Amino acid sequence: MDISRRTMLGGALAGIAAAAAGLPGASAAELGRDGVDWADFLATADLRWRRMPKTWYEGPFLGNGFLGSGIYAEPGRNAVRFNVQHSQVQDHRPQFGSLFGLARLPIGYFTLEPVGAITGLDWRLDVWNAELAGTITTAAGSLELRAIVHTGQSLLAVEVRPSEGERGFQWVFHPAKAISPRADPVWKKPPPDGYAENPPVHLQQAGDAHLAVQPLLAGGEHVTAWREVSRGSARTLYTSVAWSHPEKTSAVRALQTVRRASTLEVLTWDHRRWWHDYYRRSFLSIPDTRLQSFYWIQLYKVASAARREAPVMATSGPWLENTPWPATWWNLNVQLEYWLIQGSNHLELDAVSYALGKYRDRLTSQVAKPYQADSAGIPRTTDMTLLNGLADSTSGYPVGIPGKDTPTPEVGNLTWALHNVWLTCRHTMDRQLLRDTLFPLLRKAINYYLHFLAPGPDGRLHLPATFSPEYGVNAPDTNYDLALIRWGCRTLLDTARELRIADPLAGKWQQVLATLTDYPADENGYMIGAGVPFAKSHRHYSHLLQIYPLYEITWEQPEHREIIETSLNHWVGFEGALQGYTFTGAASISAQMLRGEKAAYYLDELQKRYIQPNTMYKESGPVIETPLSAAKSMQDMLVQSWGGVVRLFPAVPAAWGDIAVRDFRTEGAFLLSASREGGKTRWLKVHSEAGSPCVLRPGIDGELTVTDAHGRPRRWRRLANGDVQVDLARGQDAYVCRRGDRPDFTVRPVAPGGSSDPWGMP
Repeated sequence: MDISRRTMLGGALAGIAAAAAGLPGASAAELGRDGVDWADFLATADLRWRRMPKTWYEGPFLGNGFLGSGIYAEPGRNAVRFNVQHSQVQDHRPQFGSLFGLARLPIGYFTLEPVGAITGLDWRLDVWNAELAGTITTAAGSLELRAIVHTGQSLLAVEVRPSEGERGFQWVFHPAKAISPRADPVWKKPPPDGYAENPPVHLQQAGDAHLAVQPLLAGGEHVTAWREVSRGSARTLYTSVAWSHPEKTSAVRALQTVRRASTLEVLTWDHRRWWHDYYRRSFLSIPDTRLQSFYWIQLYKVASAARREAPVMATSGPWLENTPWPATWWNLNVQLEYWLIQGSNHLELDAVSYALGKYRDRLTSQVAKPYQADSAGIPRTTDMTLLNGLADSTSGYPVGIPGKDTPTPEVGNLTWALHNVWLTCRHTMDRQLLRDTLFPLLRKAINYYLHFLAPGPDGRLHLPATFSPEYGVNAPDTNYDLALIRWGCRTLLDTARELRIADPLAGKWQQVLATLTDYPADENGYMIGAGVPFAKSHRHYSHLLQIYPLYEITWEQPEHREIIETSLNHWVGFEGALQGYTFTGAASISAQMLRGEKAAYYLDELQKRYIQPNTMYKESGPVIETPLSAAKSMQDMLVQSWGGVVRLFPAVPAAWGDIAVRDFRTEGAFLLSASREGGKTRWLKVHSEAGSPCVLRPGIDGELTVTDAHGRPRRWRRLANGDVQVDLARGQDAYVCRRGDRPDFTVRPVAPGGSSDPWGMP
């Protein structure tokens, strides 16, 4: 794992200091210094089980971006499964493509096998401490357990305290075959010719530890090590996974991890410290208790599945299950998986920007050879190093060439992925990321389009037939690609000005913006492309990217309101093929339209129809992007900051009369805190990290007072449309409230309301 020694040492020392003060894993902030009793508040988000979960969609899940464990009943047996999977464990045979030869590989699982028949359980996934705890009741007694996947080590630790009758319980490891999950006949996706299983696992003993060594045909290996330690009445299982390629160095690292592991009490000091600091980076509270819990579970989930230097999340994150999608998917999944990190102030999880920067050289090889000198693209599927390998309809999906039906010309995915990088740039004002990653890669992505744009009889630039994910029909002038071209050219021009780059292509980008054909539309709104109407039920909103998330066409432009509304209604009106992320997209578009009731309706439908008991999600296999993107839809209801304006509470339903947010990160590198009481915004505070122009739409009635933290006036002015422009230098704050009001600027949880049933299987 790419965890720095300094990070881990600092966390450990902080935990030891806390313990010395008599507060293991606690801090002053947890005790209310910031106005929040965090342990009490996040307890409302804890998932609970009084029934045995039977699948990954029902059970507890633990992870640290690399190592992941999903916990549920072992099918057909009196046992509990603890999966052991790792986001770096993959094959390395590019000749068989990203879906087979470079696929994520299953590792295996442990079964906790009690003496007596399981008769009941009472589990709680403690979100605040990122820990599973509870009891399994059996015919022979009981097993009290605690489990963590340590935040900074490749280590799963499960402590079990058995009753007298259960002292003979066992742990058994079950290695999986090292083969792409897509090869399972259930998916009806036959492997390419010549594809074979990797060699069988080698089970070995190393003193008091055990090893499962999995060699790979392409070289390298992954190793699972485990040992069980008894201390008093407790027995603790320690297990670690290590991966290496092409070297075979994993056994030593995995053994070191399990042999050096301390007691669970000591391990939880720095583990809890990391998680507690993580949650405190922002705060959000709404009166819908169950939806609020859902939001905080997504923050737990994303930090369990993502870290900056971890692989970009595959479709099921680090919790690999049997799936037809054992790769990283770039035509929607990646983008949606990471959208919640900006607003929640968790850019430390941005693996997309990191990976695109680290592996950028591979992206030129993903376009056809005639275009590799100046262009780049990313295929639909890759491994963790952005490699696709052999590209065909069986093994992986190449970028394709506009105007050619084969391979499928899905060409916009890199540009869309770079929009995620741009979001990080905008939310941090990180000039280095802008200069070193976004600008050069976006330049190459747009260059690829420039090879194919050509004037038509109308004098406008047109694009040959491309593929709009995932409609199934190639079309010229697809809205998917036109939207990305417009956003890309505009962003390149803005970035060149920001970085003072005199780029020779600037004139071409301006010409594209001036002459690119209009978005194809008909009486039902935006079409897939020229000559291809939106005429069937379809889960993806690729034809609507210009509305969301690119904001090229917005509700604030009155001339576009009719087509936005028509397009949205027509899209979601086709029942049949809709899926969960249809409803998150509809919620966010509704939020742009300032329709809080409708946005809340779509999120409610999402929960009723698609969200599983533990907040995971499935289609034909496990995928995790939809619940994570639902958290982003909630953010869009509370704060929007596109187009240089920070909009506070733009689309909240009437039932959300009270809302509290703290350190919500916005474009321009602002941290926003605010309180809504009785259906009205009471106050807001904005902190500027970069000194960017600050324009606010606070939604506070009447005359305003704008001050610094000491009550001294800040310079500000009211713009013609009613927005508020505040002069803020880097590091300065502004407090905004109604003139004459004297609010308490402390952020506290709001009163709970609505259903408070916990997630899980209570």
